[in-house]
Amino acid sequence: MSYQKQVQFEATLFQYLLIFSISTIVIGSLTHFYLTKKLVNPLRELISSTKKMKQGEYPNPIQVKSDGEISELINHFNELVTQLKDNEQYRQKLVSDLSHEFRTPLSNLNGYLRALQNGVIEGDQKLYQSLYEETKRLIDLVEQMEQLEEWDYVSTQNFTEKSPVHIEKIVKQCIDMFRWAIQQANINLHVDVTPSIVTLNRSAITQVISNLLDNAIRYYEGTESITIRGIDFASQYKLCITGPGKPIPVEERERIFERFYRVDQSRSREFGGSGLGLAISKEIIEQHRGKIGIISEDNRHTFWFTLPKS
Repeated sequence: MSYQKQVQFEATLFQYLLIFSISTIVIGSLTHFYLTKKLVNPLRELISSTKKMKQGEYPNPIQVKSDGEISELINHFNELVTQLKDNEQYRQKLVSDLSHEFRTPLSNLNGYLRALQNGVIEGDQKLYQSLYEETKRLIDLVEQMEQLEEWDYVSTQNFTEKSPVHIEKIVKQCIDMFRWAIQQANINLHVDVTPSIVTLNRSAITQVISNLLDNAIRYYEGTESITIRGIDFASQYKLCITGPGKPIPVEERERIFERFYRVDQSRSREFGGSGLGLAISKEIIEQHRGKIGIISEDNRHTFWFTLPKS
């Protein structure tokens, strides 16, 4: 009798084990299918979008409902696509604007030179001044186009070639480059730079200081002086360039260091620049593990940056 109970017990146990095993396999398979579909489908869309980008297209954002690393990856990809698309639109608009603005001074020069050649007009000081202004406009436009190449170069650099430099000497060198422009604009310049040795890439930081000083001179409006102040802290050095100019709205200050962004979009590029100078400066400072920003009070603006001393 006990033997029959043992057999019956083992048969029942086997049935339960069989049911449990089949249930586990089915549930595991369904779970695996669900998780695989949940993971693979977004990856497939990511691969498809990447192929479109290789063909020069900008795909629509990939919709992700789940959380985790895959979701984070796809969100970063969507942001990258949006950024690239915006940059391309900015570039196309910039090239279109520059092409249009090249046409005007070239047409003017061509007309004046042809008239001089044919003896229709005679050269005088006023005419030569006009011709000079047109050539200056062309030079400014070429410099703006060069900034596009410069941005592509700067954005891929790490500026690993650094050396200890007397930063006050770099500031003096930059001031000397703009001495003529400052005198022509009848601007008073006040310099208070504390001497210090900072480990940096000399040419890159020279470019940053030049960009900020050029910005202060280009947008100068008022009678107050432009002030350059260098402050030596224990672990970092801070340089500030302050000058008067048009008030900058609060909502514009956060975007002023963005690529191709200009506060006054209606301003002629002859005066407004390409919107790359401050973006290049920001990229260089961040590559040096420093910070850059602006403090604006009514019509007086201070552009500042900090650099670690070692």
